[in-house]
Amino acid sequence: MSALNDVIAQAMRHLGERQRVIAQNIANSDTPGYRAQELAEPTASFAAMVDGRIATPRPQVILSEGMRRLGARQGHAVSLVDDPHVSEVKPDGNTVTLEDQVLKMGQIQADYAALTGLYRKQMALVRSALGKGGSS
Repeated sequence: MSALNDVIAQAMRHLGERQRVIAQNIANSDTPGYRAQELAEPTASFAAMVDGRIATPRPQVILSEGMRRLGARQGHAVSLVDDPHVSEVKPDGNTVTLEDQVLKMGQIQADYAALTGLYRKQMALVRSALGKGGSS
């Protein structure tokens, strides 16, 4: 797999985890004292890959079906931080604003669509280079 595909896969995993965190924020929008969370920015980015600043990605541990049946869960090195873009604090101390969270979900959807398009183009180039018809 190419470095570009590795970065795309990592970015998609980050978007999926970010979506999970935002869904958790939404679920706790009425919880007194709950502070909206956000993921820390990933260390590897598309810009870093283009600039040549990305080292080889760390290997991922793939859980077998037997490991899952025993209760093992896929671990992620996720760094949660308080959401730095809080627009209001409710009287009960809750910092979740549904409008902000929905806007973030929309941005995640747009970013995911862009990454999916980039991946499709990359695969079309590979198929074309292999002589298997790369038109999409």
